[in-house]
Amino acid sequence: MKTLLFYFTLLVSQLSYAAETEPTDYTFIAGHPSLQQWLLPTPIPTPKDNPLTAEKVSLGKMLFFDPRLSGDNNMSCATCHNPMLGWSDNLTVARGYKSKALTRATPLIINLAYNNLQMWDGRIKTLEEQALAPMEAELEMHADLSQKIALLSGIDGYVTAFDNAFPDQGVNTKTMAMAIASFERTLISNNSRFDTWVKGDKSALTADEISGFKLFVDPVKGNCAVCHSPPNFTDDGFHNIGLASFGHDNPDLGRYNQRRLNLMKGAFKTPTLRDIALSAPFFHDGSAQTLSDVVEHYSEGGKVKTNLSPNFTANTLTPEEIASIVSFLNALTSPHKPFTLPTLPQ
Repeated sequence: MKTLLFYFTLLVSQLSYAAETEPTDYTFIAGHPSLQQWLLPTPIPTPKDNPLTAEKVSLGKMLFFDPRLSGDNNMSCATCHNPMLGWSDNLTVARGYKSKALTRATPLIINLAYNNLQMWDGRIKTLEEQALAPMEAELEMHADLSQKIALLSGIDGYVTAFDNAFPDQGVNTKTMAMAIASFERTLISNNSRFDTWVKGDKSALTADEISGFKLFVDPVKGNCAVCHSPPNFTDDGFHNIGLASFGHDNPDLGRYNQRRLNLMKGAFKTPTLRDIALSAPFFHDGSAQTLSDVVEHYSEGGKVKTNLSPNFTANTLTPEEIASIVSFLNALTSPHKPFTLPTLPQ
């Protein structure tokens, strides 16, 4: 009975989400109080059992870029999450062990610290869990973690780095996961031109970009903010948005594999739109090459119109309106920060 009640409650909450999150009235003036909800909160959310320290971040950065943590010593986390490519890989679908094509696009890792669930299908709750999952996955990094811990334990530079980050805890899978998660929590985008405008700089956005934002939050026109909500431009929810791939034989069922609700068939996590312009192609299947393709898809109401999210309706935007929304999306990119690759212990 409790299980039935849980699923019924979840279903009701999904169906009513659009009504509950309808945007408030905005005054589209730089710095206006009605806009402040779009600013990311500080400090960065961190779990009590893994507080952020410079030593953990430094160690996590080395581990993130070290290809020796894969089964064939040729693939690191940064292989798919390349800082020069918006922490993505610009491929339609990710490449895993021995460069074999996987079934989903590489997910964004910007602002993971603000996520409630991780991965396209939300199968992992914490960044600490997420940090090790690709390493162990047979089709991804294909690593034997016990062997990798033995490897790290034999490298003096790593032993010292682990001791500095985790005094008296040693080199193990727990401390490795905590270090990588700490580094990932620092990958934050919160200083875009849009953020600057929200803070009060009238010159930060063009008139066309402001028009795009108005369309973005308009529940009748763009209706984008019903899922890409403040402050991180995501509702942390899962939605079927009518991609053509859902109409294929044996489609990827996404969130349904974790939550056996019909509504979750073909539903995938709403990604943040911060820095979105850096991470083409788009969608979990990499089927949209440009941001214009993305907005046109929504304007048309999707391609496979079965089992669509209740939040998703065709809005029939004009070409000019689509262009304005795209202009706004481009304003969500934070300024480029020079990134220094770590020196890996030998």
